[in-house]
Amino acid sequence: MNNTLKSSASSSTVFLGKPISGPFTIPSGIVATAIPIIEYIFRAMPEVGVMTTKSIGLEPRPGYREPVFSQYAPGCYVNAVGLTNPGAHASAELFSNLEVPQDRFLLISIFGGSVEEFVEVARLLAPYADGLELNLSCPHASGYGMAMGQDPVLVREITAAVKAAVDVPVVPKLTPNAPNIGEIAQAAVAGGADALCAINTVGPGLTSAWGHPVLSNEVGGMSGKGVLPIGLKVVREIAASVEVPIIGCGGISSAEDAFAYRDVGASIYGVGSALIGMTTQEMEDYFKVLAADFASEDTNQQPAQNAEALVQYDVDMSFSPVTLVSNKKVSADISILTFDRKLNIKAGEFIFLWIPGLGEKPFSALTDDPFSLVVIKLGQFTEQLIALEPGAQAYVRGPHGIAVNPAEGSKVIAVAGGTGLAAVYQVARDHGSPESRAEIFTGARTAERLYFIDECEACADVHIATDDGSRGFHGVVTELLRQRLQQMSAAELKTLVFFNCGPEPMVHAAVAVQREFCAEEQIFTAIDYLTKCGVGICGACAAPDGRRLCVDGPFLQGRAAG
Repeated sequence: MNNTLKSSASSSTVFLGKPISGPFTIPSGIVATAIPIIEYIFRAMPEVGVMTTKSIGLEPRPGYREPVFSQYAPGCYVNAVGLTNPGAHASAELFSNLEVPQDRFLLISIFGGSVEEFVEVARLLAPYADGLELNLSCPHASGYGMAMGQDPVLVREITAAVKAAVDVPVVPKLTPNAPNIGEIAQAAVAGGADALCAINTVGPGLTSAWGHPVLSNEVGGMSGKGVLPIGLKVVREIAASVEVPIIGCGGISSAEDAFAYRDVGASIYGVGSALIGMTTQEMEDYFKVLAADFASEDTNQQPAQNAEALVQYDVDMSFSPVTLVSNKKVSADISILTFDRKLNIKAGEFIFLWIPGLGEKPFSALTDDPFSLVVIKLGQFTEQLIALEPGAQAYVRGPHGIAVNPAEGSKVIAVAGGTGLAAVYQVARDHGSPESRAEIFTGARTAERLYFIDECEACADVHIATDDGSRGFHGVVTELLRQRLQQMSAAELKTLVFFNCGPEPMVHAAVAVQREFCAEEQIFTAIDYLTKCGVGICGACAAPDGRRLCVDGPFLQGRAAG
């Protein structure tokens, strides 16, 4: 294919005239949906030579309510995120601060509800891009994507209009849900497309659990291992119809899959659903192994297939039913909900609670036996949750995240605010000892908003601060923490390990105090970043250093965690 060379151990990849560091991309909307994650991939994953962004429209879109992601078989998924994005103007500001390495190709994905919207978004974002991907294929957002991408006349018109408005390459992303994909590809090329990307998700399809559709949108695009044969068929038909480079994606998890796409006409290979469940370090290791497997074709008759073994086909997104036993009001906007079963969850892990028709949200389990959680009213979901009556049915998936594991001989100090106590209570309970009793620092605006204090005192030394002085220290909990640390010897300080959870300002303040006395590696923080999928694929819970709270945390170690 013109402007694209095969990557191997002895030759670099060139995409649309730009030499790049590797032949792989992560398709739009997967993992790399936030600038910190993109920056991390730039730093640590040179195998990803083409960096594709999440699709961006003219105006901000909040997307659909959770659940937005569902699993119907190992390695097979359905999603309906709803084109969530901050809008073109805000995105342009974000991209203006992004430094793109010379050997990477930044492919900014865009969408619009009309030709004019596509052009306006393209003009705003082209100055920051090496190329623009045109989302003509999203199968679940009404009026966008696939609705346009099935019409060859409209595909040509959009492509031509964008091409005339910008001076960077234009790459339409085509839908597999078109019987005339060759005609669609020809229309795109006639409009000036420099390359094509295929495929987007298939469908839409539906998953259900306990008699209810899982996704809040009910239907969504199908991805993962099950769509590999469709992707290969579509790419072969496109390659037979046009003479432009093709980004092939859909079901790739191994070098063998990438070779299959290469053999039908692709020259850049998109890896998406295979990354589900991987921590950031595991994803970094995976791409190294995948690239080595890909290069091994030059020296082995049968290419190595080591990367496939790193794919986590055992990710479990199924739901289990729970019944509410009690709803104990702490205050007008805080409740402790206790359910009818034990939950197999370790300290530091979290779950999702799903109420069909209402949505799902992530929670730390306040207790595991019986399962309970604390809820503060923050929006529609939590408002209805704290109003539930005993006997109400809900569903749980998980646990997700990484259980904490303090080093032997450590002394746990937990600092919590709001619902953060639920995240640290089990840490203190399970990782303290009579010889090294854990300490819990908890704060609230007033005494009436404190909860679970007796249970905490049974397993730890508890320090309380209230803003109004109605109980414990009169002031903020971080000042109480500073006073306690000032009392400790240097030897005692070296044994401490901190677990902080709560509102972002409180956590930042706690970390600042802890840094005055202790080393960075002694500090673990869990901030309530937005978490949607829970398995690392949507990128909504990105921390400032590019790690994702749901798979790398929720407790993240070190300076860049917050």
